[in-house]
Amino acid sequence: MTPLEVEDLSVRRADGHELLRALSFTLAPGERLGLVGESGSGKSLTALAVMGLLPAGMTAHGSVLLGGTQVVGAPSRRLDSVRGRAASVVFQEPLAALDPLMRVGRQVAGPIRRRRGLRGRPLRAAVMAALSEVRLPERVASAYPHEISGGQRQRVAIAMALACEPDLLIADEPTTALDVTVQAEVLALLDRLVAGRGMALLLIGHDLAVVADVADRVVVLKDGSMVESGRTRDIVREPRHAYTRSLVDSAWALEAELDRLAP
Repeated sequence: MTPLEVEDLSVRRADGHELLRALSFTLAPGERLGLVGESGSGKSLTALAVMGLLPAGMTAHGSVLLGGTQVVGAPSRRLDSVRGRAASVVFQEPLAALDPLMRVGRQVAGPIRRRRGLRGRPLRAAVMAALSEVRLPERVASAYPHEISGGQRQRVAIAMALACEPDLLIADEPTTALDVTVQAEVLALLDRLVAGRGMALLLIGHDLAVVADVADRVVVLKDGSMVESGRTRDIVREPRHAYTRSLVDSAWALEAELDRLAP
């Protein structure tokens, strides 16, 4: 089954203003798609629409098939059985996504218990295995989110998303709040986990260079519209749209500067 099929997706505010216009793409099993654009381009809005999590006052139009289930117009109770199983999301700021008053181990246990029905000692063992998979020590289980680093919090968020064993992982700018070294570690971790589980990946980001390291294909958004799409290597080598060319030029300039500053 195709994990995600988006056709002619638009998102409108209550006043009729379109924030996202006629977006179409598909994501095959095991495929990696990058969604790239500047702030306000509609990237995160796309992720929310795909999951049926649009804020109040916004409506989606068109078609979103998530694991074969139509998301647009579906009641929340129907989507509850799809979220997590068909797709899980890792958001860009895990400190906001995690419960500050709950220990990490208990938060990781939640989706494992719902998905696999484990209790007691088997549940504790599964939590430790989930933390180990994202290369976190056991002591993290007893910590609160504010007691661990940003990179560790992001790994916890990834562990929680993977605990549901989804067919599709949506990573919404998962490295934005992290320093360069930790960014590379988290992206390498995502790359390994997605490959090992055979999941599809929708990687959302504003930095084309970061997305290009992971994604097979790229969709470029600007002001709520898709301006270009194609294989990553083709987009990077021969961008057709002026906006895409500016993203490519910025990525090359940044890489050249980092090379210059390297010891």
